[in-house]
Amino acid sequence: MDMAQAFALASGALVATNLASIVIAGLRLDRAGAPPPDLRKTPPVSIVVPVRGIENFSGETLERAFRLAWPRYELLFCVAHASDPIVPLIEAAAAAHPQVEARILVGDDRVGANPKLNNCVKGWQAARHDWVILADSNVLMPPDYIRHLMGGWRRDSGLVCSTPLGSRPDGFWAEVECAFLNTQQARWQYAGEAVGLGFAQGKSMLWYKPMLDANGGIHALNAEIAEDAASTKLVNRLGLKVHLVSAPFEQPLGRRKGREVWSRQCRWSRLRRVTFPGFFGPEILLGVLPPLLLALAAVLLGDMRLLPAVLFVLAGIYLPEIALAFAKGWRLSRWSVPAMIVRDLMMPAIWLRAWLGGAIDWRGNTMTIGTQACELEEAPAGS
Repeated sequence: MDMAQAFALASGALVATNLASIVIAGLRLDRAGAPPPDLRKTPPVSIVVPVRGIENFSGETLERAFRLAWPRYELLFCVAHASDPIVPLIEAAAAAHPQVEARILVGDDRVGANPKLNNCVKGWQAARHDWVILADSNVLMPPDYIRHLMGGWRRDSGLVCSTPLGSRPDGFWAEVECAFLNTQQARWQYAGEAVGLGFAQGKSMLWYKPMLDANGGIHALNAEIAEDAASTKLVNRLGLKVHLVSAPFEQPLGRRKGREVWSRQCRWSRLRRVTFPGFFGPEILLGVLPPLLLALAAVLLGDMRLLPAVLFVLAGIYLPEIALAFAKGWRLSRWSVPAMIVRDLMMPAIWLRAWLGGAIDWRGNTMTIGTQACELEEAPAGS
């Protein structure tokens, strides 16, 4: 086999791997809006929601949290400072829905360098029920939110969670973020879970509280800078598995700027690099650039024609992505393919950035994430 053939086969292998991941994820996922599994038991649930500042859709996400179709649940909103501008909105939503148990818990528990986990500690300790959901404030909870999470619990589950599904983008950079969240990150996470490599996502995590309390409680999630990475490792040590809901929950995006998308993706990439370096390394092979460059090398070294080789790679990467989004009812627009291309051009730079040190921003918190230690410098609330 000559070098041209080797490059061509390597390019084809990456395209085939991409297609396989989409097929596996497609078989694992339900279409958006699909009903949750039937449940025989509906125990009471505590939902811990760390909040900080007002986001694009805060009014709607708060309203949704108070309208869940579950016999009994409580909402525990955790805020570091009583002066946070989100507090009046929570109070107004709670007053409009007195039938739902809701509390606002104020305090700044510094158990580690993860600001979200610090904010959740008081909620976990105050939770009255055995089943606890840690839910990000920007999750747009459907009425059957709890039912989906509880329906994902199996005999060997240690944790059930959901990836964020980007929706309602306003502007091109929000479309790029949808391309990152949906057919890239969510697709690979569901494909991984389907083959036994499930890992947690911090957006929505359902825990059986007695189980976690018997193994260090919420403080055990401080073992890593990212609570989802610590959750994954803890569950695996217990011989249990991380499972995903049948269909991910929406995260409405609104307006996004390019630097915001860059900063957020660099932060997540750096966290993956620090917490799961063995899985992070191969991420450089994702996207359209690696197979495209290999195909171009095959063209230069052999007698292949340029246009068919390029079209093969582009069609092999993007057509299955489009098909997955269409089949599952995810975001698709005339900007989706350009957004996917921009995403794939960004991915190698983001991957390289993850290997470098330096500070990153985490919702107003300046963080330095290293392989041995992490430092946190918190900004004032509302900044």
